[in-house]
Amino acid sequence: MPLRDLYEADHLPALDPAYVRQRPALGLGALDPAPRILLLYGSLRARSFSRLAAEEAARLLRLFGAETRIFDPSTLPLPDQVAGDDHPAVHELRELALWSEGQAWCSPERHGQITGIMKAQIDHLPLEMRGMRPTQGRTLAVMQVSGGSQSFNAVNSLRLLGRWMRMFTIPNQSSVAMAYKEFDEAGRMKASSYYDRIVDVMEELVRFTVLLRPHADQLVDRYSERRSSLSRRKASILDRYFDPFGHDRRRLRHTGDLRACGRAYRHFL
Repeated sequence: MPLRDLYEADHLPALDPAYVRQRPALGLGALDPAPRILLLYGSLRARSFSRLAAEEAARLLRLFGAETRIFDPSTLPLPDQVAGDDHPAVHELRELALWSEGQAWCSPERHGQITGIMKAQIDHLPLEMRGMRPTQGRTLAVMQVSGGSQSFNAVNSLRLLGRWMRMFTIPNQSSVAMAYKEFDEAGRMKASSYYDRIVDVMEELVRFTVLLRPHADQLVDRYSERRSSLSRRKASILDRYFDPFGHDRRRLRHTGDLRACGRAYRHFL
């Protein structure tokens, strides 16, 4: 299973409990069931700072009452590498996206952009799959880590991708500069303003996920998609009964079927 186990899931040494609100979405909507958050990161290094930052985010989300899953992209093939995308890691990623109500994406910045690992995961998520949309209507938090000075190139790109994937990207974001200085030898993030910002972002992600949860379907209900869906249903029903020359494809055997066919045809004209 391409899921990361969360090390020290409930240990938050950099967090000051005096200022923590463990239920930041209280009063904004139903907290049961717990908000479901999928986290993606963009590096396969053994000491991947985007993974470490995503894990810190997951610990905070758990504290705030969310259920989290972290996808491990180490076995994910490149887009179009496997015929029909028939690969266990691809299937797992898509099922996790369908499971989620919100997502958090964390990418390193490499040559001024997100990494190919990060982009490959997003490219494996179709806008539509089996009549469902794996990302549409989900909330999204964007994060990045950098080896040098603070930059926002990666989070800006992630915001563009989130809009393309029809997600609700929250206003706040995290950018950790010189990430190699911000984590100890055990891979835990040190107390700093960068850590505080990740706390802010995860609080906000939980709030927006709970707030939008009862309205997500209505907010993404589009005229163009309703019209397209009706056209597809119309074509499907007509195709059941007629070939391109107007002949009876099913070789209808009695007048009841003919009447039903006529009603369906008139309804969609």
